[in-house]
Amino acid sequence: MSPLFIEDLPIFPLKTVLFPGGVLPLRVFETRYVDMTRECMKENRPFGVCLIRAGGEVGEPAVPEETGTLATVTDFDVADPGVLGIRARGGKRFRIVSRTVSRQGLVRAKVEVLEPEPDAPVPSEFAGCARIVTLVIADQAAGTFAEPYEFESASWVGYRLSEILPVPLKAKQKLLELEGGLERLEVLQKFLEQRGLASGN
Repeated sequence: MSPLFIEDLPIFPLKTVLFPGGVLPLRVFETRYVDMTRECMKENRPFGVCLIRAGGEVGEPAVPEETGTLATVTDFDVADPGVLGIRARGGKRFRIVSRTVSRQGLVRAKVEVLEPEPDAPVPSEFAGCARIVTLVIADQAAGTFAEPYEFESASWVGYRLSEILPVPLKAKQKLLELEGGLERLEVLQKFLEQRGLASGN
């Protein structure tokens, strides 16, 4: 299958990592990002979310990591003057091929959209990972993760666990970049075992 490219994707560099299927609540107030969000909503197209490699969320354009996730706005509100509250959903991952900065300070990029990673059922040795995600949903009720819940999917469980575990952002970025659900669960299982949160076979 030939690769899919998006020639002009607006990029939102953030101090967070968005995973496929993840929920991202944002309060957008900088003019460049308010305009970007409204444009994407009007045209029903995604923007890209990338972890910041260098710089900050406000002010001068930040340098994004090369691998990010497409984000589509699913809900919004304008309760506060000058602030656009949105809720976005993570889609496919992408890799930046080239990028520019507009006069408004918005990073725009040509990206290669990555195919969904190989998935598989959650093996018994990683059942503790799925159990933790189940407990989080039971404890925090709706809103933490978007439905449908896919407890049998190694990719879905791995992505959700990567979102909630207290690991550095750089580690979350590495988890995003891994190319398989089972590989990600293996890394997460080791993390949990080291902290006594799960037992290995």
